[in-house]
Amino acid sequence: MKKLPGNKTKLVCTIGPASDSSEMIERMLKAGMNVARLNFSHGDFTGHGEVIKKIRAAS
Repeated sequence: MKKLPGNKTKLVCTIGPASDSSEMIERMLKAGMNVARLNFSHGDFTGHGEVIKKIRAAS
């Protein structure tokens, strides 16, 4: 069987109240998170901006 190059699987993680700390975001990145999805059902504009800053700082 021919081996395919690289890993094509991507991990999309939803960031919500239980996972929006800097420590948790870093853990998810180390575990292989490729995409961070924000759940706009929780929080407000300012809160989402802070989460985006945390994601950018950790990546």
